[in-house]
Amino acid sequence: MKTKYYKLKEEDLKDLCNSPKWCIATDKITVEGMKVGFMYREEPSEEGDSGWRFFSGTETQDFVDDPKNAMMFSLNTIANYDEAILPFLKYSVGTELERVEGEDTFRRLEE
Repeated sequence: MKTKYYKLKEEDLKDLCNSPKWCIATDKITVEGMKVGFMYREEPSEEGDSGWRFFSGTETQDFVDDPKNAMMFSLNTIANYDEAILPFLKYSVGTELERVEGEDTFRRLEE
C-alpha cells in the first residue's frame, strides 16, 4: 500500500473552524495541495459527518471512483488547506458551490 504524504503536517494546523464534524476531501487537495474548486453538502451519512465533500475540480471520474483517492478529515483540517471555505460551512444540505476563478470566494451552482 502506497503511503500518502499530506501537504500539511498535523502539528502545523491552526484552529480555524470550531466544529467537531468531519468531511470528505480528495487527495488533489490534501496531498497535491490544490485549492478547493468545488464543494457540496449532502445529507450526513452517519454521526459526526458534516455532509461536506471537497474537490479541487480537476478530478477525473476515474479518480473520484477510486476510494483510495479521498479520505475523511475534520472540517478544521480542510479549512487549513483552504480558508476560503470558512464562510460557507454553515450553508444547508443541498448546497453546491464552485470557486469564482481567480478569487477566494465561491458561488452557488444553479440547477
